[in-house]
Amino acid sequence: MNVEETSLPGVLILTPKVFGDARGFFMESFNQQAFETATGCRRHFVQDNHSRSRQGVLRGIHYQLERPQGKLVRVASGSVWDLAVDLRRHSPHFGQWTGVELTADNHRQLWVPEGFGHAFVVLSTTADFLYKTTDYYHPQSERCIRYDDPALGIHWPEPPVPLALSDKDSAGALLAEAELFD
Repeated sequence: MNVEETSLPGVLILTPKVFGDARGFFMESFNQQAFETATGCRRHFVQDNHSRSRQGVLRGIHYQLERPQGKLVRVASGSVWDLAVDLRRHSPHFGQWTGVELTADNHRQLWVPEGFGHAFVVLSTTADFLYKTTDYYHPQSERCIRYDDPALGIHWPEPPVPLALSDKDSAGALLAEAELFD
């Protein structure tokens, strides 16, 4: 597994070894021992999620305040631009973000540690998005920051169709008003 650091310490791009030939390919999409060795992170994953979204769907910026989740995310089909935002007030990188394109073809994964917000926008016609979490979904502690908050200054790629957001994501809080991690 290849590990690339991003501009945010702790947020990592992982690329597993892929073995391919004319018949197709094989890869280990997750191996606990390899993950710990490559990242230095000892985490216990408790839940796997799978979402399918159409082009232009933007989900996020989501986080769970009382029960923070670390997320290991990847794309099984299609293409997304994936984003992590540091939401820890004490961090020297507070309010900073990093983004990476994840596709079925590049096999990249993004490790988003606890204390970070997460979002993605679908660039392809559809995308199947898979992610492992370090804590269970806890709707009472879920929070959302607006994707277009000027304080974050996120440079989202423009999909060829208008953005589609849920009501929850459209009503997200601005960073200055949001409940955040200390």
